[in-house]
Amino acid sequence: MDPINPLVRRVVAEARDDPDAFWRKASQDLYWARTPERIFEADPPTFRWFGGGQTNIAYAAVDRNVELGRGGHTALICLREDGQRRSLTYAALHHEVRRTAAALRALGVDRGDRVTLYMPTCAEAIVAMLAVLRVGAVHSVVFAGFGSGALADRVAASGSRLVLTADVTMRKGREVDLAAIVRDAVDVADSPVERIVMLQRSGAEAGRPTWQDPRLIDWQAFLDAGQGADDGPVWLESNEPAFILATSGTTAKPKLAVHTHGGYGVYITAQGRWCFGLQPDDVWWCTSDIGWVVGHSYIVYAPLMRGATTLAFEGAIDHPDASSPWRLMAEFGVTGVFTSPTAVRLLMRYGTDATTGYQLGSLKRVFCAGETLNAPAWEWLQREVLRDRVPVIDHMWQTETGGPVFGNPYGIAMVPIKPGSAGIPLPGVECEVVDAAGQPLAATEKGIMVIKRPFPGLIASLWGEPERYAKDYWSRVPGRYWTGDSAHIDEDGYVWFAGRADEIIKIAGHRLGTIEAETALLKHPAVAEAGVTGQPDELRGETIAAFVVLRQGHAPSANLREELLATARRELGPVAVIGRLEFVANLPKTRSGKIMRRVLKAVVQGRDPGDVTTIEDEASVEEAREAWASMRDEVSGR
Repeated sequence: MDPINPLVRRVVAEARDDPDAFWRKASQDLYWARTPERIFEADPPTFRWFGGGQTNIAYAAVDRNVELGRGGHTALICLREDGQRRSLTYAALHHEVRRTAAALRALGVDRGDRVTLYMPTCAEAIVAMLAVLRVGAVHSVVFAGFGSGALADRVAASGSRLVLTADVTMRKGREVDLAAIVRDAVDVADSPVERIVMLQRSGAEAGRPTWQDPRLIDWQAFLDAGQGADDGPVWLESNEPAFILATSGTTAKPKLAVHTHGGYGVYITAQGRWCFGLQPDDVWWCTSDIGWVVGHSYIVYAPLMRGATTLAFEGAIDHPDASSPWRLMAEFGVTGVFTSPTAVRLLMRYGTDATTGYQLGSLKRVFCAGETLNAPAWEWLQREVLRDRVPVIDHMWQTETGGPVFGNPYGIAMVPIKPGSAGIPLPGVECEVVDAAGQPLAATEKGIMVIKRPFPGLIASLWGEPERYAKDYWSRVPGRYWTGDSAHIDEDGYVWFAGRADEIIKIAGHRLGTIEAETALLKHPAVAEAGVTGQPDELRGETIAAFVVLRQGHAPSANLREELLATARRELGPVAVIGRLEFVANLPKTRSGKIMRRVLKAVVQGRDPGDVTTIEDEASVEEAREAWASMRDEVSGR
């Protein structure tokens, strides 16, 4: 029996059979100052969407809601881990965006100029993102946790002459000094930065410059200088850039993805409806950061373009304690949550006690993306915490896709959930799994996931690197977009990801995905997180090196290690040989929550892990290195 709802099948077929008509209809949900003349134009390896159309997604997100009579509806609620909060209606947000847009114009910011934002997830930052697009400029948001080197590199790559920043951000109860990082980043030779606007947030005297620099302007002075300047929106051709954003950094050199007003705006709005079921009456909480594409798309732009209320959170989700997210969901009557598997596994470490006592009757659905939501983590949240009252839905996408690619079409008609699967290809997405030679594989065969044709959310360029765009995405399998992810599609059409293609472990000729091995270890009730990589083995070629983080209440022991090895053998079979297993306090992860398996591999091989500027906690690299050294010394009898 076909598990896929007939309505979903019909929508998917419409997109496949006549993609131009399908996306023309979808584009009607985005506000256009001028209706597109064309839908899709290909110029391989690049392409254009909605040619001739004029729009501005900042106008679509803010002004249109006011025009439609929703000015009094709450648009944005900004929360901080220390309890501070600020709410803005659509009318108030409109006022702030116009004021900030006028200030940008007073500084000379014009159409096509790049503006770097190095700011916390706060109201001023979100207003600034909208204001930059309103004036026709291009924002480049850099996560406010990167070091000065990473910030300097991104500023230089974008050619930003203006940096908007804040003096501090909050993280686990302490103030993180952003001003010092900005100072070091803009003091490098050949920096293009001409102006730095600083939002003073610490307890220091408002308006006091953090350091002496003729380029430095206080935020309030910046706003005051814009009084009387033109604040109207700039209408942009559909294919003009809205923002550039670096990939999250699991590889050494980030790429600067370019997203456009038309294609990106249409896609995230459409998938907001089809995948997430976003509605104007939603109180929506995406727990990401504005520094990532998830934050761009589903903290800021898509919820606002749908007229919903969106929550933005600054800080650590488990601070001041593990009950914080559940308390906030209950307090604000959250109806939809979008979080990461990393966050779920983090909360799972604390157990279910932190979740009790909070009324979550408003909650209708929970979504996860970032890495595979392993079946044990899904079971914990779906069964133990939410008692099967609402669905917990995994899905998958990339910085380059702008919005979801694989998932469960909750907003059309849910399909059955298969724990561990990313779901099915969403409407408008055509894919296949291919082998190393680019040949399509049959169902259940493992290979590399590729996209068969562009869709509006997919980037058509990298900033300043057209050759790299063609080489990295379209040259490996001609005519196909290379995702770089290892996967297979089952008989029902569900997609199962096994990890990045370059992270596959080869044991005695058998290929094993890192996700598969990590999921097997997570089957043990003591395990909260696991990260694995391959280690050289003379007999088998490779075996598994595993690093394990335990849940609260469990301690490392020889017996527990044997239990974990037995669990892995039971789940994966005898081919999955774990050569080494070590207990660690944390795994090395990017700021967006992805396990940096290249760091684990470097630790295993005793070499430098390279660029770790995007890592969540650099101490975790040293913990993994020390755990491995300890194991090595123990084995060698040192």
